[in-house]
Amino acid sequence: MYLENINGPSDIQKLNLDELRILADETHDALIHKISLAGGHNGPNLGMVEVTTALHYVFHSPIDKFVFDVSHQSYPHKILTGRKQAFLNEEHFHDVTGYTNPEESEHDFFTIGHTSTSISLALGLAKGRDLNHGKENIIAIIEDGSLSGGEALEALDYAGEYRNNLIIIVNDNDQSIAENHGGLYKNLKELRESNGNCTNNIFKSFGLEYHYLEDGHDLFKLVDLFNSVKDIDHPVVLHIHTIKGKGLAYAEKIEKHGMQVVLSMWKMVVLVLLVEVMTRLYLTALKHF
Repeated sequence: MYLENINGPSDIQKLNLDELRILADETHDALIHKISLAGGHNGPNLGMVEVTTALHYVFHSPIDKFVFDVSHQSYPHKILTGRKQAFLNEEHFHDVTGYTNPEESEHDFFTIGHTSTSISLALGLAKGRDLNHGKENIIAIIEDGSLSGGEALEALDYAGEYRNNLIIIVNDNDQSIAENHGGLYKNLKELRESNGNCTNNIFKSFGLEYHYLEDGHDLFKLVDLFNSVKDIDHPVVLHIHTIKGKGLAYAEKIEKHGMQVVLSMWKMVVLVLLVEVMTRLYLTALKHF
């Protein structure tokens, strides 16, 4: 088991690509182990295993800095940065939070729990790096559901005229906490269906370099993609298509049909409550006859 010997990114970088694939599988299994026993965000994290493994293989955290939007998809990151026991050992399940936390690890830079923040935060880190004449990579990871937030759009606008290293990873799983609507999501769909080649491209309209990867679970392609932009001297968007809940059949199904499932559950709850209320009213009325 490779995961048992991984205490940080430097251990990951000693592996060859075949071993890296096994490590990703073991990380996936560790996620399922904890989530099945203690609950948690299964869909976002299962969809990010290969992306996170490749990031830690190519970049050098915590010198290179990762900023996760919302950060509920940071479990694989935690597993690979010295916190694996919180996912393997039931006695340590509560040693970590469900979000990034600087008090837990030097690999976490912000306590986050809200959407649409990562690109702005990453730009702040990038400006700080520039003032200190640093050379590290700054990487923002944001899901498609967070992109329509005002802060994210403002950050993309600013990034379009920024002139130094900034890597924006758009984890596009075509899902959110609710169904996505609007022109932004129409364009993301067009980009997915054209393998990133449609004429209308919101990221290029901001003046950003753009690359698309259809299979966000192909570890070897992810490593190649990240190596191609490592130490880049200007902002770039990596639009990566992933599957939420990847590798866990029921999670993939729930994430794909998430809103229908949630609405059906709420309809059932409302129906049960309605029956209970009507029953109580009926019994109360009987007492007065």
